[in-house]
Amino acid sequence: MFESLSEKLDRALQVIKGDNKISEIKIAETAKEIRRVLVDADVNYKIAKDFTDKVKEKAIGAHVHTSLNPKQVFIKIVKDELTALMGGGAVDINLSGKPAVILIAGLQGSGKTTFSGKLSLFLKSKKNRKILLVAGDVYRPAAIDQLKVLAEGIGVEVFTEDGCKDPVKIATDAIAYAREHSLDTVIVDTAGRLAVDAQMMDEISRVHAAINPSETLFVVDSMTGQDAVNTAKAFNDRLNFDGVVLTKLDGDTRGGAALSIKATVDKPIKFSSTGEKMEALDVFHPERMADRILGMGDIVSLVEKVNAQYDEAKAKELEKKFRKNQFGFDDFLTQINQIKKLGNMKDVLGMLPGMGKAIKDVDIPDDAFKHVEAIIYSMTPDERRNPDLINPARKNRIARGSGRPLDEVNRLMKQFEDMKKMMKMMQGGGAANMMKMMGKGPRR
Repeated sequence: MFESLSEKLDRALQVIKGDNKISEIKIAETAKEIRRVLVDADVNYKIAKDFTDKVKEKAIGAHVHTSLNPKQVFIKIVKDELTALMGGGAVDINLSGKPAVILIAGLQGSGKTTFSGKLSLFLKSKKNRKILLVAGDVYRPAAIDQLKVLAEGIGVEVFTEDGCKDPVKIATDAIAYAREHSLDTVIVDTAGRLAVDAQMMDEISRVHAAINPSETLFVVDSMTGQDAVNTAKAFNDRLNFDGVVLTKLDGDTRGGAALSIKATVDKPIKFSSTGEKMEALDVFHPERMADRILGMGDIVSLVEKVNAQYDEAKAKELEKKFRKNQFGFDDFLTQINQIKKLGNMKDVLGMLPGMGKAIKDVDIPDDAFKHVEAIIYSMTPDERRNPDLINPARKNRIARGSGRPLDEVNRLMKQFEDMKKMMKMMQGGGAANMMKMMGKGPRR
């Protein structure tokens, strides 16, 4: 996420690193270099210039040039201004109304339908809402099918009207259906186009006027940079939407959309989305994003991700298994699945301070665990429950069954045993302590 921007900003800040004192000239030079980096990241020139003018003014005003640690003071000023540029603080979604109605808008290909599914799961799991997803894209049959598949996977209902080509009627009928069936949240997915056109704007305006949503969210493909910002402005002029959603932040994102959109439309970024997994949706925290852009990591978000997947009952059960030396490969598979739910592994590791730069050239595929899983699934149920049964002959059979080399099977077995030894050495001897180390453990 924002790897290129982070790397270039780090180089720009090298001008002042290591100096006990820095001159006002160096402050100005560094601010100028930061402006160039932002423009390269597809940030509007005027926004980039206003940003660096503020940084320079505050740095000189804070007497950074006479500070005992000018680097830290200057970087804090840059971080504070980045945070302000992206909105200052997280803004919650408005769920007023019975039902609350959320209208999703954006161009075709921006990720509206996938986001609608992600938002449904987010509101269902974290706010205990009863969701009705509305298939309002009447032009693209695949969008309706996609919405049905997503809804089935997360256990929410979809409203469709076969043969109806009027998105206003579909949306209003869906709200009536939600009231009748005690569903408290209606999420309306709408049609998009490849570019802004009069027909699309008229249609989305009519839907908006008819349903009077409590929340209108504009979905932005963050990979399109300044084009996304210009599109957001065109939509906002017609809809006066409430917030922005940045999608595809796990791609080759230069950062222009994230850094420009709040200053352009004066609307908060409310969510950020990475990947296709339904769990991969986060509330947008400007300060945490500024930390990540500056290579400081994002421990708070990482702990929140871990806590979201944390199951206290399972942790206690695993603790008992470790104490009784009954931890097997089935339990190991459970832990792998928990890790996979955290999202894109490179993105997760990038939340650790200093790791972003260290892994920027490392390819960490989403299916990084597939070979491990193949080996484990090639074991018999008895072998998974009791790994001590696995002798050399069984290892050869497992290697053939999984299509993996024998040395890879041996390596996994050794790693598994090393992990068990480590867990035994932990005070209290169990999984609960591991979870405490990661940010949360069973309350006593």
